Amino acid sequence: MIKKFLDYYKNQVNLLTEEHNTIKIKKLADDLYRSWNQKKNIFICGNGGSAANAMHIANDFIYGAGKNLGKGFKVEALSSNSSVITCLANDIGYEKIYSEQIRVKGEKGDVLIVLSGSGNSKNILNALKIANKIGMKTHAILGFDGGYAKRISKNSIHFSVNDMQISEDLQLIVGHVCMKYFAEKKNKQ
Repeated sequence: MIKKFLDYYKNQVNLLTEEHNTIKIKKLADDLYRSWNQKKNIFICGNGGSAANAMHIANDFIYGAGKNLGKGFKVEALSSNSSVITCLANDIGYEKIYSEQIRVKGEKGDVLIVLSGSGNSKNILNALKIANKIGMKTHAILGFDGGYAKRISKNSIHFSVNDMQISEDLQLIVGHVCMKYFAEKKNKQ
């Protein structure tokens, strides 16, 4: 019975190798690398498991990538400060917990990565809208049908998989692939 689930996972994760996603993952990795060179900020956000993934990827970009590049990225998981999130949710609404942080901290040329299964959470969509207005580079790593985030992010990495756990696993895989890419770029310098 476990083999059935392992085979299912393996087949679903192979979606990562689709050519259109390879190109879009490279665009994300290139934008991240440029942000590192230009000392720009990277913001990552999501809900639930995707919020935890945002923190995991931020950690990897600060320390894991830093080991390879000599210095980590200027990155923040917008889901990591519970005091800020609960204050914003209470005072201005849960749908603005990320967009308000982007409005205050974001600058033209910074990068926003949203992680979402559905691509339809209002707080994620509002963050993308504000980031686009500021002139940030917006990326979305999405599952299911990609939702509205697929249309409004400048670069959407969409995995058409109707499984939240696999969607969340693919978010981490993309983050880890980017880390490997950074190590390779550093070795070629």
